[in-house]
Amino acid sequence: MESPKVTVGPETAGVRIVVCSGEFDLDTTGELATACEATDTQSLVLDVKGVTFADSSFLNVLIRLNNSRTVELAGPLPHQLLRLLEMTGALALFQVRDSSTPTG
Repeated sequence: MESPKVTVGPETAGVRIVVCSGEFDLDTTGELATACEATDTQSLVLDVKGVTFADSSFLNVLIRLNNSRTVELAGPLPHQLLRLLEMTGALALFQVRDSSTPTG
């Protein structure tokens, strides 16, 4: 298992970029939730191109964050994450940047 890593960048013009990489599941998504909930910006860009695995708990965090602020996903989206978002109908909830070519 590739340990998850979450890096929170500085706020620029009211937007904060959060870079996610590695595998996120029920045991590891708390790191992402804690890091994002600690920010006070109304707009988050989640760079998810380095996410190698994401399950429904990761999706749950994305949806909860999106309910409290604007969340954009920066990609290209990894194939497995794109499939999860498409299968659940959640892809329509997010604006996706650079999504032309899925990775993985």
